[in-house]
Amino acid sequence: MKQALGEFRVALVGASTLLGKELLTVLGERQFPFSELLKIEAEETEEAEPETPILDLAEPVYEMPSVDEAATADLDFVFLAARPRPWPSSLDRIAKNGEARTAVIDLTGTGHEELPAHEWRLSVPSLPGDALADWTRGEPPFFASAHPAVIVISSLLLRLTAHFPVKTAVVQVLSPASEIGPRGIEELQKQTVNLLSLHKIPTATFGAQLAFNLLPRLSRARRGGTTPHRDALTDIETRIRRELGRYLGDRIPPPAVRLIQTPVFFSLAFSLYVETAEPAEPAAVAHALAGDRVQVRRLTEPPPSPAEATETGNILVDAIAVEEACPSGLWIWAAADNMRLAAVNAVEIAENLRGRIRS
Repeated sequence: MKQALGEFRVALVGASTLLGKELLTVLGERQFPFSELLKIEAEETEEAEPETPILDLAEPVYEMPSVDEAATADLDFVFLAARPRPWPSSLDRIAKNGEARTAVIDLTGTGHEELPAHEWRLSVPSLPGDALADWTRGEPPFFASAHPAVIVISSLLLRLTAHFPVKTAVVQVLSPASEIGPRGIEELQKQTVNLLSLHKIPTATFGAQLAFNLLPRLSRARRGGTTPHRDALTDIETRIRRELGRYLGDRIPPPAVRLIQTPVFFSLAFSLYVETAEPAEPAAVAHALAGDRVQVRRLTEPPPSPAEATETGNILVDAIAVEEACPSGLWIWAAADNMRLAAVNAVEIAENLRGRIRS
């Protein structure tokens, strides 16, 4: 089915997930020009059987009973907000159906596992030197939307090193329950309520008490193979390290990263320590960091928090502090909405590709 120029057929895998719902919101807010939205429900596990309703947002509204090859032909964009099953048989088949112009945008960090790594472009369109800039029609149409922590860390370090070359960086990422998914939010809520009412708390997701607490790793681990300890938190940490190394390349020394699970529902927080080649004045550093999407506070203003960052697309940065023991050491505190950043970045990838997908 052909659509008018500027109208796109879009599919969203995992439409009812936290990421999927945020994607729908951002697509609407930015008025992305789609004529149809194919919503595909997918559980996080590959064994789950997805539901497949379709909604046409152009008049008239109609429904299709199932998703088949005819329904997926001539798609322009496929967003992966949940770990995909081989649908219809693989991501490669989706991208090469119809007129071979479907762009697959993965927000999960796992969808690309079905394809060779060299076929994926890790992208943050809002940052300079992004890999999306030189993509042309005919190249593999697979795009990995960077994890929101990667977006924040890369944004701050790239801006900083443009004025003050970075020697080393260490970042503690305070991760919210929403990074684990709905089950994380549900268990944190139940733990909080049960603790206050002196009842036994559930620990199926976090393996320990998270409410009013912090966890450096989850006690509920997946064991086996050559990896001594794997859980949802270490999986996220591994993804962030991998994407930072790939995205920053040789532009900045790769930062050391550690994730901490916090009793917060939404929004990431960051404690970033950076050493520059030469000492830098906090005011000059603040000026270097501030700009589009990055708001830097003064000491006379309240510090930013995860609660304040929720539902905003900005990176909120506190007043810069100098490490007393090291004149060239800087402390940077930041907060950002993890769901909003992930969704906006994915939609911006699609917006950047609009003119090239149908060239």
